[in-house]
Amino acid sequence: MLIWETFVKHLCRRMLALLLLAPLALAQSTTSPQKPLTIESAFAEGGITGRGPESIQWSSDNTTLSFIQRDDSGEHGELWTLNTATGEKKVLVSESRLAKLTPPLSRLKDDRERERITRYHVQPYQWAPDSKHLLFNALGQLWFYTVDNGTAVLLSSSPDSSGDPKFSPKGDKVAYLRKHNLYVRSLGNNLANDAELQLTHSSEKEAKDESLLNGEVDWVYAEELSVRSNYFWSPDGRDIVFLQMDESQVPAYPIVNWMPTHPTVDMEKYPQAGDANPAVRLGVVSASGGKPKWISLTKESDIYIPRFGWVRDGLLWAQVLNRAQDTLDLYFVDARSGRSRKVLTETAPDAWVYVNDDFKVLKSGDHFLWSSWRDGTTQLYLYSFDKEKPLASDARLERQLTQGDFEMLGVEGLDESAGLIYFNCNKDDPRQRQLYSVKTDGSGLQRVSHEDGTHAATFADDGKHYFDEFSALMTPPRLSACDSAAACTQVWSSRNVEAYGLTPPKFLDFKANDGALLYGELLLPPASVATGKVPLIVNIYGGPAAQLVQNTWIQDWSGSSGLFHEILAREGFAVFTVDNRGTPARNRKFQTAIRHQFGAIELQDQLAAVDQLLTQYPQLDRSRVGIWGWSNGGSMTLYAMTHSDVFKAGAAVSPVTSWRNYDSIYTERNNGLPSDKTSTSYADLDLAKVADRLHGSLLLLHGTSDDNVHFQNSIQMVEALVEAGKQFRFMAYPNKTHSIAGATDQTHLFHLIEDHFVRELK
Repeated sequence: MLIWETFVKHLCRRMLALLLLAPLALAQSTTSPQKPLTIESAFAEGGITGRGPESIQWSSDNTTLSFIQRDDSGEHGELWTLNTATGEKKVLVSESRLAKLTPPLSRLKDDRERERITRYHVQPYQWAPDSKHLLFNALGQLWFYTVDNGTAVLLSSSPDSSGDPKFSPKGDKVAYLRKHNLYVRSLGNNLANDAELQLTHSSEKEAKDESLLNGEVDWVYAEELSVRSNYFWSPDGRDIVFLQMDESQVPAYPIVNWMPTHPTVDMEKYPQAGDANPAVRLGVVSASGGKPKWISLTKESDIYIPRFGWVRDGLLWAQVLNRAQDTLDLYFVDARSGRSRKVLTETAPDAWVYVNDDFKVLKSGDHFLWSSWRDGTTQLYLYSFDKEKPLASDARLERQLTQGDFEMLGVEGLDESAGLIYFNCNKDDPRQRQLYSVKTDGSGLQRVSHEDGTHAATFADDGKHYFDEFSALMTPPRLSACDSAAACTQVWSSRNVEAYGLTPPKFLDFKANDGALLYGELLLPPASVATGKVPLIVNIYGGPAAQLVQNTWIQDWSGSSGLFHEILAREGFAVFTVDNRGTPARNRKFQTAIRHQFGAIELQDQLAAVDQLLTQYPQLDRSRVGIWGWSNGGSMTLYAMTHSDVFKAGAAVSPVTSWRNYDSIYTERNNGLPSDKTSTSYADLDLAKVADRLHGSLLLLHGTSDDNVHFQNSIQMVEALVEAGKQFRFMAYPNKTHSIAGATDQTHLFHLIEDHFVRELK
C-alpha cells in the first residue's frame, strides 16, 4: 500500500502543530534550551526520547501483556510482562537468555533483512495457546520455551532459516515455512526426537529458481497489500489453508552488493507497472500430510487474493481483488468439496477498493463486519449470512454502524460479551487518531481514549483490555495498559525532553483552488536567530501513502525529521508542510482527486498554500524557498523543481522518477495500467524527460540496495541531468535500503541536506 511503510499500520509520523491561529509574528518564542539539539543526538540510537518497548503482545489467556525492552543501543534487552489484574511488572526472560532466543537485529549484516523485519513488524516471539509456553524465532532458528522452568528446546537443527511459525489452536503442533514450503511438527513430550513433516513440495525446477512460494508472502503483497502471513490453521487444527504464489513470470530486479572485491547480485522478484504479477491460488492441506486440495474461486487469472481464512471448521472465506483494484469480492468456500460462492461485492467506480483487516466474523457465526467508503467516507457495516447454508445465498446488509464526516481507520478490538466494537478514527480532527466504540446494534457511539493526539490500540482477544501507544505534538510517546473504560496503567514513557527547549509549530488552514480545505503547519525560527527576511523550506510527501500533518510526536517514518526541522529552525529557517489533495485520512473525493494524474494537482495545491503562507507571513523571503522530501516526497521535490521556478534549492531522497519503475499494485491502484489512455501520470511524472527544465540547486540521495524504490530511478535521473547539462549533487549510500537506516548514515544524510540549504538559501 505504500511507497514506504509504512510503517501503516502504520503509518507515517511528523512534527505537527498546536491548534493555535496566532497573530502574525516575526518568529516563535520558546524556552531557552538547556541541552543542545544536534543531528547527532536526534538520530542516535534511541534518539532523545529513549528506545520504547518492542514486540508488544497479549498472552493467549488475555491476562498478561508482554514486551521486549532494550537499551538505547538495541544490543541488550529483556522480555517483560505486566499482569493487568494485579499491575505486577516483572522480567520473564533475562538479558542473557533473550540474547540467544531473540538476538538483536544488529547481528544481521543484511540491511534488507533488517528492514524487512522492522518494516513488516515480524515478531520475534509468540505465546502458546496455554499461555505457559513461548515460541522464539532467533533469526530463523525456532526455540520452544517453557515459562515455568525457563528451559528452551531448539525445534530444528536445519541450517536453513525457518519463518512465520504458528501454533496450532490446541498448541500441540507448530507450523512454519522453510525454503518456500510449509512444514509442521508435533510438540509432544519428546521434543528432541519428534520429526517434522513437510506439507508442500516444489518441483526440482521450482525449488532451484525459487519461483513457487507455498504459504510465503512475496515482496509486493507484503508492501502494498499489507499481507503478513499466507497460511492459517483450521479451528480444529486438522487442516491448513495456504496461498500458493507462482512468480515464474514476474520480472526480477538486480540488487548489487558493491562492497566485496567480486560484487554479488540478488535478483529480487518485483513486478513493475504493467508487468506480470504472481499467479495465485488457494490450497487446503491436512496437517497429517497428503496432497493439497486446490480451491477454484473465479475464472479470472489476473487477480489478487489479499485476505483469506477460516469462518469455522470446514468453511473458508477469501477476498478476490481485480487487477484494476476497483472491485473486491468476498467468497465463502466449502473446504472439503472446494465449492465456493461469491456472497458480497464491493465496487468503487472511478476510485479503488481499500484492502484492510476489518472483516471480522462474530462469534454468533452468522454475522460479520465490513468497511467501505461507498457513501464518501470510510465507515463500518454489519452483514449477516445463513449460518446453516452459507453458500446458499448472498450476505445481507443489516445496518451501517458508523456514519459521519470522518474516516473509520480500522477495527481494533471486539468485546462480544458486551456487544462492543472498538475502532480507530479521526472523528474529532483529521489530524488526530482516537479510539472509539460502537455497539453492534449501531447505537452508543462514543470516544474511549481521553487525551487529544494520536492513539494506537493493541487489544487482547477478549476485547477487555488494550495497550495504548500515545503521543501528541509536544508529548513524546507514552505506553499504557488500559481497560475498556480507558483506565490506564503506564508501562513506559519517554525521557523528559523539556531541556531541549523544543518549539511547537503552528497549525494553519489553506484553500485549494477547488475550495478543498488543506491542513498545514509552520515552524518559525526562534527570535534570537531570525534576523531580516526568513528563508523558507517546504517539506513534502504529497502522495496517497502518507499524511504528514498530524497531532503526534515530532517524528515521522524517516526517523526524527521533525527534530531535523527543529534544528533547521535554529539555523534561521522556517519550515512548512501542507497535505495536498490525494493524501490519506480524508474523504473519498479528497483522496481520489489525483487518481490517474499524479503531479500536477499536488504541485498546484502546494504552490497555492505557499502563496497564501507568504501573504500571511510577509517576513518570509519569497526569493529563498527550498523544498525537500523522501520517497514520494522526493518525487514531488523533483517534479516541483522541473515544473515551477518557485524553489531555489531542493533535496530529493529515494525518489520515484518514473512510475514505470515502481511496483504494479501501488502504481496501478492510483494510476491505472501504463496502457490506460485516461492516465496522464506515466507521461507527466517521467522526470528524466524534463531534466532540462530543472530550476534551482538539486541534491539527490539514494541507497544502492533500495528494494522498494529502486536505485534505478536515481541512476536514470542522473543520466538525464548530465545529458541536459545540469549541475547537481548526488550521494549514493552503499547497501542501504529505502530508509537509509542507521545512526551513522542518517547523521551523514541530514548533515548533507542541512549544508545544502545553508549554502543555497543563506
